[in-house]
Formats: sequence, structure tokens, C-alpha cells
Amino acid sequence: MTSIRRRLLAWLLGGTALAIAAGAVSTYLVAREEANSLADYQLQQMALSFRDHALASGLVPPENEPNGGLEVLVQIWNQQGVRLYMSHPKSAIPDRAQLGFADVAAQGGRWRVFSVQLRDHVIQVAQPYSVRRRLAARLALRTAWPLVAVLPLLALLIWLTVGKGLSPIERLARDVGRRSPDALEPLEERGLPREVQPLVHALNGLLHRLHRALETQRAFVADAAHELRTPLTALRLQAQIAERAVQDLERREALGSLKLGVERASHLVQQLLTLAREEDHAAQPPSAPVRLDELAREVIAEHAALAHSKHIDLGMTREEPVSAHGSAAGLRTVLSNLVDNAVRYTPAGGSVDVAVAHEDGQAVVEVSDSGPGIPPEERARVFDRFYRRAGDGPEGSGLGLAIVKQVVERQGGSIELEDSPKGGLRAVLRVPLGGR
Repeated sequence: MTSIRRRLLAWLLGGTALAIAAGAVSTYLVAREEANSLADYQLQQMALSFRDHALASGLVPPENEPNGGLEVLVQIWNQQGVRLYMSHPKSAIPDRAQLGFADVAAQGGRWRVFSVQLRDHVIQVAQPYSVRRRLAARLALRTAWPLVAVLPLLALLIWLTVGKGLSPIERLARDVGRRSPDALEPLEERGLPREVQPLVHALNGLLHRLHRALETQRAFVADAAHELRTPLTALRLQAQIAERAVQDLERREALGSLKLGVERASHLVQQLLTLAREEDHAAQPPSAPVRLDELAREVIAEHAALAHSKHIDLGMTREEPVSAHGSAAGLRTVLSNLVDNAVRYTPAGGSVDVAVAHEDGQAVVEVSDSGPGIPPEERARVFDRFYRRAGDGPEGSGLGLAIVKQVVERQGGSIELEDSPKGGLRAVLRVPLGGR
């Protein structure tokens, strides 16, 4: 598991270490330049210091003089080019007396050389570059060492500071961990850092949506149990009547009633499953262009047998090639419920018309019937679950239009109920247009 505290500690310490390393390198480079300037000045002053001294030919030191720790080499020539003095006879620097500053390559490394002519002598003072580098390195090390030594203290400070900063998140995690599945109250937002508040606000929004979803689910389960209790009780009674029937006619009537009850219960269960499926947003297929005119013809064909059995004229009065943006399965459910309701509630010998067109940038489907219609004051309530108007009969489940409303709202459309020119009801469906 990734730890924010460890990650911050690693990044901060790593960045600090890199900064110290970069500072040490920068200090070394600057110190080397300063050491070069200072050492050049020292070479010049050392060479000039010989101008007031008497020089003789007997100044050559003994051959066995040690060269350990060599930092400065001094050589003196007369006008004839005879070397009068050499401070370190065993040094490997070549005899070269170029006046002024110069860099000379010799065995063991490069030398910085300064030569000057004073009176009748040439004085040369040389210093290895290795001496200057060691001086700069010691200076950089002395500068960086206190920063390196403070790293453990800095690590402890970062650890404690980060832990203090993350304590609200840990407290929030403990609060969430102690909750039961039914505890969906909002989390406390006071006292939280500004960076954590958007997360808590989003969690509270999620908890609010979960609370509403659970309340809706509980209400749905309660309503479904109530609605299923009646048909199941009726089925049990019809089964008992058929079991006790003595005459064949009585038995056939009981079995016929039992068959109708099974069909109504099956239709109710199917409607419940459809509604549950439409409410499951995670299981919804992605939206795509759907040809509504073709879909309407297929739905009409599916209900042709039912319409024919009631001698109802079912057909399309307007058919434009229109594509809607949405789910083909969801739109089929909507059209099927609208046409099914229109056919079932239209008296025998009536008519049901379907029209498909596009208006004002929307796809429009109208289903008109010549049935009894719905009073304007009840048209809003028929979209509620399990709502059935008085006199509708036992065949309705009260879920058809609730499913229609659920699907249409998810598709980004609208559904309206109006008076039909035929004297019955007209359902007007509007959904966004899709690609053709």
C-alpha cells in the first residue's frame, strides 16, 4: 500500500539532498575560481618578493630535499639563462620562462606558472593545479557538511509535519470505518483542511444519493410486495376452487380464471423486472442513434394480433425517417408500453394511430387512441408507480407509464399526455435527435 507520508518524506528529502548536492557543486566551482584568483595573486606576490633579495649562484638546495607536500615551486635564472635557484630540484616541471601567467603540462599534472623579470634575473613561481582543487574541495565540503548533518533532523520534522497535516484524513477514515451500512448521515466538514473539503463534499453527495436510492428501493420493495400479494392470493383461491370443483364446467371456469390470474401475475412480475432494470444505471447500454420509424413499425407489428382480436385499427399515420440518440432497448420499451396501453384501453372497433416525425430539433413520436382518455387532473399521477385509476380493471399493473417516465428521463427526453383528436388520449414522446 502506498503511503502519502512516506512518499512526501522521500520526495522532500530527495529534493533537499539534490539541492544540497547542487549547492556543494556550485560552491566547489565558485571556490575553485576564487582559489585560482587568490593563488595567482599569491604567486605574483611571491615572485615580486624576490626583487629586494641578493641572489647568488649558491642557492641550489641539496638533491635529497623531500618533495612531499609540494605546493609552490620557485626557480631563478640570470640573463644568460643559467638557473641560479630551484626550490624543489626533483620536481618534473619543464624549464620554461614565459613572462606572465601560463599553464604548463608536466608529469603528474598541470601547473599554474607566473614569471617576471626583475633587474637582471627571471623569477618563476609555479603551483600544481591539484593543490587548488584540494583547497576548493575542502571549502565546498566544509560548506555542505552542516547541511548534510541537519538532514536527520529535517527528516524528523518532515515526518511529524506531514503526519500532522494528514491527521484529518486519518480521522475521516476512522469516522467512515466506524459507520454501519445504514448510517448515511453526512460527514462532518468543519475543521478539515481546504484540500480535503472537496473530497468530503463529494462523499456527502454520494451518501445523499445512496440514501435516496435506498429509500426508493425500500418503497419499491414494499409496493411490489403489496401488489403481488393480491394476485397471488387470487391464484391460491382459484386453485382451491378448481380443486374442490365437482362439475367439469365449474372446473373449467376455475382453471380459466386461474390462467388469467397467472397471466396478470406474470405481466406484473415482468413489469417489475423491467422497472428494476431501467433503474440500474450501471447496467444501461451506451447511447447510439436509433431509427424511431423502424422501431415504431416493429412495435406495431408485435401488437397487431392483440389489436386484431379487438377489431382495433392499429397503424401509422405519419412516418418520417427519424433517428433518436438513446438506447434501442429503452426506446422499444417506451413505445411498446404506450402502444400496449392504447390498444388495451381502447374499446373494440376503435383505432390507435402512431406518428413519427422531427420537430424543433427533437424526434417526436405520438400515440393517439379513441379510448376513454384520462382526465387532466389525473394525468400527472398516472406516472406514479402502482397507480391505477378507478374503473381500469384488474388487468393493469400500474407500472407501464412509470417505466415510460423512468426511461424517457434517462434518455434526456419528455413525455406528455394530451387530448386526442379521436376523443381519447394522445401520448407525445420527445427525445434528442441522433445521427441519420
